[in-house]
Amino acid sequence: MSKINTALGPISADQMGITLMHEHMVLAYPGWDLDPLCQHFEPGELAAICAEALGEVKKYGVKTVVDASPWDLWRNIELDKIVAEKTGLNIICATGLYYEAEGMPAYIKFRSQLMDITAELYESFMHELTVGIGKTGVKAGVIKVATSHGSITPYEEKVLKAAAKAQKETGVPITTHTQQGTMGPEQAALLIGEGVKPEKIIIGHMCGNASLEYQMSVIDKGVYVGFDRWGIDYLFPDNLRRATLIGLLGLGFADRIVLSQDCSARTLGRPLVMPDFVQALVANWSYTHIFKDIIPQLKQAGVTNAQIGQMLVGNPKRIFGG
Repeated sequence: MSKINTALGPISADQMGITLMHEHMVLAYPGWDLDPLCQHFEPGELAAICAEALGEVKKYGVKTVVDASPWDLWRNIELDKIVAEKTGLNIICATGLYYEAEGMPAYIKFRSQLMDITAELYESFMHELTVGIGKTGVKAGVIKVATSHGSITPYEEKVLKAAAKAQKETGVPITTHTQQGTMGPEQAALLIGEGVKPEKIIIGHMCGNASLEYQMSVIDKGVYVGFDRWGIDYLFPDNLRRATLIGLLGLGFADRIVLSQDCSARTLGRPLVMPDFVQALVANWSYTHIFKDIIPQLKQAGVTNAQIGQMLVGNPKRIFGG
């Protein structure tokens, strides 16, 4: 069984245990640090905040967390290392890029106007997967890609194709961001068409669409689907996520679903001042929401411990370990 790269070195799939498949240490959009009034944290202070928040999951037996932050959402590998050391969690770091509208650094945009950047992106992904990320010595253990609402832009298509080529050479999984419950089937078809094995693909944020027809159009391609935004009710309500998940479990698809919350311990920039109604819609959003709230609700609806274990332990182990 192949080794899995984490912030503190390789582990085996048997060491993964309960795994959150799509979280973040922090969230920061490109340009946040250019705001003269942005809130800055000292590295040690930020690491302590993240370690305290993420360390809560250990009470529920979590052993592994996938930090799905790509290059352009302020991925911070040194932070991942410190948090892993403080918490004892396995943290799997990502290489990859976010969707065009909220990512795509100007550097890449400029180069894409002059040449086909697919080969450059592939080389960069491969370097981070096989040599390491910057000077950290940490190798990425997963590839993150993303697409826009209702479309895959030409830029995003290049990112997905570069990711597919790197995946085929390394065997690491690809995890995706879908925007507002769209483009899941198209993502899966493109990646599979480029030669990626379906069992190495997680189509993310599928819990943003309550249509079982849409869910089946992705699952039928042999990939995994991520129900990984629990607690973000302002994007899509948990009661519909729960109903859709229970429907899929009733159809026998526990072996094709992974769970997470897409949470972050801090958002960098100016402090966010949200209206009261928005605050109410994210009141439960945390790294532990699945365990404190969602799993008890699923059990009340008849979901079994075996099905929950499959989604949290069995499927991550198969995705990463083969």
